[in-house]
Amino acid sequence: YNDRPIALGHGRMLNPPLVTGRMLVAAAIRPGMRVLLVGSATGYVAALLATLGAEVHALEEQVELMAAARTAATNPAIRWIEGPLVEGVRKAAPFDCILIDGAIEQLPDAITSQLADGGKLVAAKREGAVTRLVHGIKAGGAITLRSFADMDVALLPGFAAPRGFSF
Repeated sequence: YNDRPIALGHGRMLNPPLVTGRMLVAAAIRPGMRVLLVGSATGYVAALLATLGAEVHALEEQVELMAAARTAATNPAIRWIEGPLVEGVRKAAPFDCILIDGAIEQLPDAITSQLADGGKLVAAKREGAVTRLVHGIKAGGAITLRSFADMDVALLPGFAAPRGFSF
């Protein structure tokens, strides 16, 4: 009943329920949609997406988290994929929706290239000390992300922006 991140180990956190709820509402999942979930962790969000009728491709790079998720969420609509989060799942693309379940500093082209034209991306973008929930629709090969809420979202490893010069 606590709307705070929960530590999962390996530097990973389960996002607060309010964050998860806001991201799912923004994703506007409809039955039959093909969804890439980046950072599936415990399988909780994958199970929610499958309950909404999505065909879920749940990507996770932490072996222990993937094992727990497979045990906890046994819905046949979920396809579990182990691999680097920043690479997505090219072989299963394109996706109608990509949901990145954690805060990122930069969005890799490898992920956006896997989104179908007209598809929606939902994530949390960290800009300095502020994290904003963002969403966008891919059109003409490009995607522009618009923020819709400032929230406390756990940082997802591998999505750090390159460090530049600063005073």
